[in-house]
Amino acid sequence: MKLWQKDYEPDRTVERYTVGEDYLLDQELVEVDVLGSLAHATMLQRIGVLSAEELARLRAALLEVLELHRRGEFTLRLEDEDVHTKVENHLTERLGALGKKIHTGRSRNDQVLVDLRLYTKRFLHRIAHAVLDLCEVLWSFSDRYRMTFMAGRTHTQPAMPSSVGLWSAALLEALLDDLALLRAAYELNDQCPLGSAASYGVPLPLDRALVARLLGFSRVQNNVLYANNSRGKFEAAVLFALVEVMLDLSRLAADLILFGLPEFGYFSFPPEMYNGSSIMPQKRNPATLELLRARTSTAMGYLFQVLSIVRALPSGYNRDFQETKAPFMRGMALALSSVQVAAHLLRHLQVNEEALRRGCTPEIFAADRALELSLQGMPFRDAYREVARQLDRLRPDDPTEALRKRAHQGTAAQLGLEGIRAWMERERRDWTERERKLEEALRRLVEGEA
Repeated sequence: MKLWQKDYEPDRTVERYTVGEDYLLDQELVEVDVLGSLAHATMLQRIGVLSAEELARLRAALLEVLELHRRGEFTLRLEDEDVHTKVENHLTERLGALGKKIHTGRSRNDQVLVDLRLYTKRFLHRIAHAVLDLCEVLWSFSDRYRMTFMAGRTHTQPAMPSSVGLWSAALLEALLDDLALLRAAYELNDQCPLGSAASYGVPLPLDRALVARLLGFSRVQNNVLYANNSRGKFEAAVLFALVEVMLDLSRLAADLILFGLPEFGYFSFPPEMYNGSSIMPQKRNPATLELLRARTSTAMGYLFQVLSIVRALPSGYNRDFQETKAPFMRGMALALSSVQVAAHLLRHLQVNEEALRRGCTPEIFAADRALELSLQGMPFRDAYREVARQLDRLRPDDPTEALRKRAHQGTAAQLGLEGIRAWMERERRDWTERERKLEEALRRLVEGEA
């Protein structure tokens, strides 16, 4: 039976279309749906809707669902429609009329909201730690190659002396900034929507603060209408933060593809990291990097899909929201796998210092020469033009010495890696503590200690 079913059988064509792939996506939401039901049932007992004995029986049946799920024996089918229906029907099969009481005071609307909020919080812990793992790889790489010469480029043309360390540390700091966006998305999601029902609450003395505490949320999402209106909005905030991460990975991929060309030869990977060609025996194709670059567009598409779905919806629940689930969950999975593969690639990245030094051509030092003349008293604009007239007579500097001269904050000789290390450690502690608090609250809920 559908939760909404009455005295007729649903039309099968309509059923297939309206269910879509929800039942497949919801397979990942079984655990969080059970956790939400445990908290809701506990609250119903506290306000007198359920007896202590009824709560105990519901708890046992819900924990049975968790165990079946962990054994791979709780599989959703199209006729189940979604995880909420599957779980409630299981409770009714086991407990009869008592199983039908679990839905008192809530709607599938606030159920799916709380499921996605819990799922998202757990995902954000995973992606934050994955980003920090990538940062660890980048920090070590930047430290090792902090004074390895590399031509700095603007408009893709040789511009000024730079280093491999400066190049990689730029990505490192970008990813650490991305964590601030992930943290903001986390704070948005850290609001418990249960009790909002179908956008307007219910005439029962629901203890929403208790449910929020049981589920490890920092606060209740106060306005019951806004709780439903925020669906899609919060998902878009998460996807936006993930797109920022993907944009940084896309630039990394573009750089490594370019600088890995035979004409450059700055970077390379072991042979097993490349794909080959079905016709050209000599080919070593950077296919993983190309896909990393392309999948950034896919991630952006997921974000815009969610925004487009919710952009013109009236207040209250609308079935359109169902269509935000697939791009949201796929966008999260894509970002996580992309961060993980980027870290894997960088652990195997090889640096060709000889090829990098070949980029140490005389024109790289043109701006340095102009600055030297200006320090001797010549106005900089005159020095600029003087050097421009003598470009064919420029000589290259010692590249290491040129990098040492760049010693102000944030330059090749002063990357600030020690401060960045402290920044990374703070981020790791903060994300670990968020995860610990959530999982401790959920453990207590499952074990009946809450």
